[in-house]
Amino acid sequence: MRTHPGVEVVCRDGSLVYRQGIADGAPDAVQVSDRFHLWQGLSKRVGDIAAAHRSCLPAAVPEPEPAPPSSPAAPSDQAETPARRHAKNLFEAVHAVTDTGRSLNAAARDLGLNRRTVRKYARAANWQECVRRTRPRRPTSLDPYLDYLRQRWEEGEHTATVLHQEIVAKGYCGHYQRVKMAIAPLRRGLPIDTPRERPPSPRQVARWITTAPSRRSLHATEALRRLLEHCPELDRTHDLVRQFAAMLNACDAGGLADWLEKLTASGLPPLASLAKAIREDQPAVVQGISTPFNSGVNEGRITDLKLQKRLMAGRAGVPLLRHRVILMALLRRRHP
Repeated sequence: MRTHPGVEVVCRDGSLVYRQGIADGAPDAVQVSDRFHLWQGLSKRVGDIAAAHRSCLPAAVPEPEPAPPSSPAAPSDQAETPARRHAKNLFEAVHAVTDTGRSLNAAARDLGLNRRTVRKYARAANWQECVRRTRPRRPTSLDPYLDYLRQRWEEGEHTATVLHQEIVAKGYCGHYQRVKMAIAPLRRGLPIDTPRERPPSPRQVARWITTAPSRRSLHATEALRRLLEHCPELDRTHDLVRQFAAMLNACDAGGLADWLEKLTASGLPPLASLAKAIREDQPAVVQGISTPFNSGVNEGRITDLKLQKRLMAGRAGVPLLRHRVILMALLRRRHP
């Protein structure tokens, strides 16, 4: 920038290195924090909050229909198992170190654990959140016929071959063995296993929250409503995200200071750290919200370059990659 004087506006991400380099090379230039990177930083914090409240995510799934009481011999979810004992011991050990104010890196060194493991247990509210849960069964082609199989069983038909022939006549194209396995619980006095929707992942919840309400699908809208009613922390996060989105859409940074105060007072560490980072770069963030300058075009070019690189990985050399990148740039100019 020193060798190219005259730059008036520089759009960048939140990197401290870029900030210092621009200040040294073009001290009179206006620095603008890119809107895409601002939203990306907020979305990452939302994902961290969703991960910290992983135990709340099953609330997004609608309640299943009430089933008959299970057999006394059925195992309880609260039964003591080696996995549950291991999770409880790790949770107590990690919190015994981190609750004293020591960093995650220090706790990982002291306990001989991976930093990601320490972070997972340190962010959990209780040890039950850290127990790996069995994933729900995926839907199959037999599911539409389960009610019929249950009805025929109650009517006295207990032969898997006959039941298979009956549902084949109704359009089922699966194998007899699947029908035999499906009715096996009925022989033990248990209900047929019905599929239940899988709880959303933290990344999926973050995408729901950061997506404009008008662009959410009906399923996402209903699932998010159930989740926000159950988890006040995610509900608070959703309100703060929508407030920031309103500022970006209106290109008005007048409410930024109040919004940062709300982040700090939210009681959510990821949002509090975001507020601290934005305050350190607040003039550039105000410019990013209130001015039309952004690096969207450059981000598009970078995406094109990465796409071409991944398509050709291990299949061609640099000359062909350069040729395709130039061709893509020409096509962009002709068809913007």
